[in-house]
Amino acid sequence: MRISVDKKSIITGSVIIIFLVIIIRLFFVQIIDKEYRINAENNALKYETIYPARGLILDRNEKILVNNVISYDINVTPYDVKEFDTVAFCNIFSLDTAFVKDKFREYKLYRTKIGYQTLTFLKKVSFEEYSRFIENAHLFPGFAASPKILRVYPYNSGGNLLGYTSEVDADFLKDHPDYKMGEYMGKTGMESSFESILKGEKGYTIYLRDAHNKIHENYANGEYDKEAVPGTNVITTIDAELQAYGESLMQNKVGSVVAIEPSTGDILAMISSPGINVSQLANISKYYAELSSDPYKPMFNRAVMSAQPPGSVFKLANGLIGLQEGVLKPQNRYPCHQGFVVGNLRVGCHSHASPLDLYEGIAQSCNAYFCYVFRNIIENSKYTTSQEGFEKWLDYVHDFGFGTKLGTDIGSELAGNLPSVEGYDKLHGKGRWHALNIISLSIGQGELGCTPLQLANFVATIANRGYYYTPHIQKDTEECRIDDRFKERHYTKIDKQHYDEVIKGMRLAVLSGTARIANIPGIEVCGKTGTAQNPHGDDHAVFACFAPMDNPQIAIIAYIENAGFGATWAAPIASLMVEKYLKGEISPERQYIEDNMMSANLLGKVKVK
Repeated sequence: MRISVDKKSIITGSVIIIFLVIIIRLFFVQIIDKEYRINAENNALKYETIYPARGLILDRNEKILVNNVISYDINVTPYDVKEFDTVAFCNIFSLDTAFVKDKFREYKLYRTKIGYQTLTFLKKVSFEEYSRFIENAHLFPGFAASPKILRVYPYNSGGNLLGYTSEVDADFLKDHPDYKMGEYMGKTGMESSFESILKGEKGYTIYLRDAHNKIHENYANGEYDKEAVPGTNVITTIDAELQAYGESLMQNKVGSVVAIEPSTGDILAMISSPGINVSQLANISKYYAELSSDPYKPMFNRAVMSAQPPGSVFKLANGLIGLQEGVLKPQNRYPCHQGFVVGNLRVGCHSHASPLDLYEGIAQSCNAYFCYVFRNIIENSKYTTSQEGFEKWLDYVHDFGFGTKLGTDIGSELAGNLPSVEGYDKLHGKGRWHALNIISLSIGQGELGCTPLQLANFVATIANRGYYYTPHIQKDTEECRIDDRFKERHYTKIDKQHYDEVIKGMRLAVLSGTARIANIPGIEVCGKTGTAQNPHGDDHAVFACFAPMDNPQIAIIAYIENAGFGATWAAPIASLMVEKYLKGEISPERQYIEDNMMSANLLGKVKVK
């Protein structure tokens, strides 16, 4: 078969073009692209990683919560190891010779896989051991000391909040190729939430090997070396002194305390008790088994991971909804004969004056009063069915931030739980249930599950008269900006004037009601006690408050499990923290309250498995 002249020309031209492309590419790779040359020559190069200093974690006043200290690892490159005095080596580090022999048997077994790699031989050796090794390093070819940064904690508080770092594992490395085995990352708490900010950027020094794999000099006089970039410091919203004080009050108690600055959404303190002692964080692998098997679950951050019934604090929500829906006026009075009674239904209440208006209903935490209010909300005549009234109620409750994740920058946040029409239809039959079937919702019981963070946010919403900022733990700074979502106001559907009415009742509760123990001389505290029923033991004690009444600076929730009445334990602890934050000290007339809280041990009340 003959090929025409035109076809020959096309084929010849194509071959020439392809040949030219290959020549140009080879010239670029071999002459121009030095980075490629470095990669191609990797077998002749040794990269020594330089680890950056991890960013510090500071409180809102820039007091250091998490600092760095230098630690030393001893690394080994098995390929480079020659015969050495094992006894002398073991004497430096107080090792058994059997340990060294076992290690090298393992290296020999996996020598093909290890190749020229450098491995960690000993972790966190003391400075004295490091110094002795440096003096004698020439006797141990193939071994080298590597400084690393470890975390230290100036304040003995905030263990659960700060979190810990730990060595990366194989599963993590699959999705994070920028990390290497032996490196550390934030595993929980702030260390995890702010890992991308704190970790910094690794550097390296490149050394040139000869044909015998001996290191001779820096490659290209260090032209391609890379300096490590330290991590960025994170300034948090936490007040270190308030956090430490709150933890001392919560010693030997199970529960949590969350304090928020209403005007910003800054989390001032977040306490989970019992918690992790910061002395355990620096060496978490040593204590992990002990902490994870502790029946009081110190690794469990109750503030964001424990959804419990809110108890009587939730009466404030029902009061606000009733006012907005027009089924309640502050002057409306309802009777209470130690409870709410309709037919065979009875919701008990403690002894107090009757009848009550809204202000006294809040101040005395009257169950009957809020049963009437809730029934009027659900069976509102402007709605065709109780189910329609309930859906409207549910819409308001969602608006307060319940039943959903708030979107904070703290990991492991739970959404809590709210009931639904579908759930009640399944339980009672479709369309066959009414307000009396779900009356427990009137007093914060039943199918409600709220985290302490959600309750603290609710109190901040009341303090702001109708809006909240998403609670967050990172402070907004020039060096480290927070997301715009933390600066956005979330308004509820409740008019401002209705909040003013509820706040009057909260102030009355502290002056002459169930929260009198929370009264602080010189500070207008507005509060609400709560007792959350618990089918598994003693009731939970709850207290919510904010202060001052005008221009509030702190909103706080204390949730003490199995502690009984809110006024007995939760109110004293929350009010002491308010006083400490606003005044800097506890007044002499309230010193006995502080002494009682510090010395109390309620662990025996808690049923643990």
